[in-house]
Amino acid sequence: MTCCTAGGVGAAASFAASRSRSATLSDAGHQGVSVFAGQDAVEDETRAQSSPLPDGTQRLVLVVPSMHCSGCLTKIERAIGALPQVVSVRANLSNRRVTVVWDGEKGQGSAIRDALTVLGFEHHLLGTGDANEAHLEAQGRFLLLCLAVAGFAAANIMLLSVSVWSGADEATTKLFHLISGLIAVPAVFFAGRPFFASALSVLTKGQLNMDVPISLAVLLSLGMGVFESLNGGHEAYFDACVTLLFFLLIGRTLDHHMRLKARGAVASLARLSSPGALRVLANGGTAYVATDDIADGMRLRINVGDRLPVDGVVLSGRTDIDRSLVTGESEPVAVDAGAELEAGTLNLTGSFDMQARGTAETSFLSEIQRMMEAAEQGRGTYRRIADRMASVYAPAVHLLALVTFIGWMIATGGDWKASLYTSIAVLIITCPCALGLAVPVVHVIGASRLFRAGILVRDGGALERMAEIDTVLHDKTGTLTEGEPQVERSEGLRAHHMPALLALASRSSHPASRALLNHFADRANAVSPALNVASNVDSVEEHPGLGMEGVVDGLRVRLGRPAWALEFAKGRVPTGLQSANVVFAREDGQIALFSTRDTLRMDARESVARLKNAGLCSQILSGDSRHKVWTLGAELNISRVDGDLLPQQKLAHVERLGADGKRSLMVGDGLNDGPALTAAHVSMAPASASEVGRMASDFVFLGKSLAAVPVAYEIAKHTGRFVRQNFALALLYNAIAIPLAVAGFVTPLIAAIAMSASSIVVVGNSMRLWRVRVFEASKDERDEGEGRARSPKQALSPVPQEGAMA
Repeated sequence: MTCCTAGGVGAAASFAASRSRSATLSDAGHQGVSVFAGQDAVEDETRAQSSPLPDGTQRLVLVVPSMHCSGCLTKIERAIGALPQVVSVRANLSNRRVTVVWDGEKGQGSAIRDALTVLGFEHHLLGTGDANEAHLEAQGRFLLLCLAVAGFAAANIMLLSVSVWSGADEATTKLFHLISGLIAVPAVFFAGRPFFASALSVLTKGQLNMDVPISLAVLLSLGMGVFESLNGGHEAYFDACVTLLFFLLIGRTLDHHMRLKARGAVASLARLSSPGALRVLANGGTAYVATDDIADGMRLRINVGDRLPVDGVVLSGRTDIDRSLVTGESEPVAVDAGAELEAGTLNLTGSFDMQARGTAETSFLSEIQRMMEAAEQGRGTYRRIADRMASVYAPAVHLLALVTFIGWMIATGGDWKASLYTSIAVLIITCPCALGLAVPVVHVIGASRLFRAGILVRDGGALERMAEIDTVLHDKTGTLTEGEPQVERSEGLRAHHMPALLALASRSSHPASRALLNHFADRANAVSPALNVASNVDSVEEHPGLGMEGVVDGLRVRLGRPAWALEFAKGRVPTGLQSANVVFAREDGQIALFSTRDTLRMDARESVARLKNAGLCSQILSGDSRHKVWTLGAELNISRVDGDLLPQQKLAHVERLGADGKRSLMVGDGLNDGPALTAAHVSMAPASASEVGRMASDFVFLGKSLAAVPVAYEIAKHTGRFVRQNFALALLYNAIAIPLAVAGFVTPLIAAIAMSASSIVVVGNSMRLWRVRVFEASKDERDEGEGRARSPKQALSPVPQEGAMA
């Protein structure tokens, strides 16, 4: 059970402390001028903890431990989003963080924090350590303490109540009632603090949340017990009051710990980050430097057992690295000088020196964490429905309780005790906790399962879109295939072509260019041992989707797509063109043809078959030659294939499918796939893709196996099914519980048990997603993949953008 808590533990004290330095939110927001005493220090601290973004804005992350449900989330986003300096705001319910992108030229960052304070939310800046985890652990310990106090009080009061129910005389009954009151009053005021502090915080702002009716119900029950005891009543409600609080705390404590378990993947990522490293000084000595203080280009020494704090390149030394975080494969990778490594990977066998590439904020590990957090806060259709329904509950609950009280007063002829007792039950049983949990818990678990399968998702809404697809569009090179082709045949190549050919190929990171460089490595070294042949070609230019062009000895030369390069053929159509997929051509008509072959990506056949069995239509969209694309389509049993496509043509095909009502998944890896990835209903790319390809994708898979595609689809389908089940459970609970409570068939104690049980049932149903079986890589393919680990350069960290060829 969880409710919209706008203050939580310690919120009231935090609010009181802030009032001495707080003015109005509107002044702070619209004038962009700080109105807090000592605000210069707050502003400096806020700017110091904000990360600059390329467009000149800043990214601020605030931890809000007292944010508990979608109502809190909506309230925070609405208030902060109204500030003129705020570009965007996203609240993450699972890790209690609020991420704000803001413009320092339009206002002050301290106004963002003021907005949370005025709403009554305790918060702090995201520190370099585990501040958020510490807050969550402290909150969990406090909830356990409150639960223990409530349980102790409930047990003792229940023992006294048994004597009264057994027929104790009037004097004994009064004495036991007074003793019960002496136990109940301090116990309620201590154990009820998680609810009371939150309710008081929002009431002082003239607002409501679901802790208000809960607090009202508990205090009314306590007040009735005190009134009956002081006036000699035969019934006191101390047992019901304290037991009610006990069950409410059981629900909240269990929910707190289940949330922590559900977001274990994000927490485990945080634990992979190193707190710092040894910096190598100019005199050869070393000094410890914190991870956040590591700058680009800094020389670091990584000892055995250390995790890399930032991305970097090995300068000296040799070791084995555990890169399972990147590739999903447990086999260690041997590295030496020149190897590129990612933050979070583990050094296993030897010390080495590395040069930092970027900072902790821009590292591979940070990118994964940002994607995981974004996945947990997506705004899909289900999430928006739950948010809207939960937002109207608080006023509706109070209105329903008031109507129930008035109705029962009329029906009972003015029996205020029975009427109040019934309205208390209504206040408790109508909490929308189960409905608020229906979506976010499933999305958190779904994102965690994807992460365990080596798949990152950028947005929880992408899970919903993935479950809706009916068509899968595959790129060929680097997606269905390994993206590391080899030259199979060449025709028409002359010795004097080599310098220009190698110069153009060296300027591109396209797989076909790498294949040419590898194939002609010996001849390249003969031309120039350092392969410094680029000086032979002037005005080198890349044409996206086509190839590379330059000028040598006054003649234009091209390397790339056959149809484009053969514009220099002067009408000649060389033999062997049908099987060629790369052409080198000079403006004087001299031509060389190259045919490359590539190997299928691991589990490609099984993955395509799995998608077909799921009722999905698979297609291939490639810039490679039609002959090669058709051959691959026949091998994979894909009947709809298109080759020789430019980026614009891929985009047009995706848009046509959308216009026809199709919902497509685009799986691609290159610069030329970027437009299609963006236009598709949902998109996916391997970690080895170009940066443009990764940034345009909703999903990124880290390993080499194409099994990631059906795995993502199956997990998304299961996620949607569990969300719908949770909605059904929450609505069924309310449809049954509310009429029973209004009719007087439910006591406050039973209401508390039912409300807690409904939330626990929803969370428990969501946890079943951990046990769902999905498609996995075949053992033979998986073992083979572990034996030929991909180069460390092909990781999720930024790589040169793919060249323009197919």
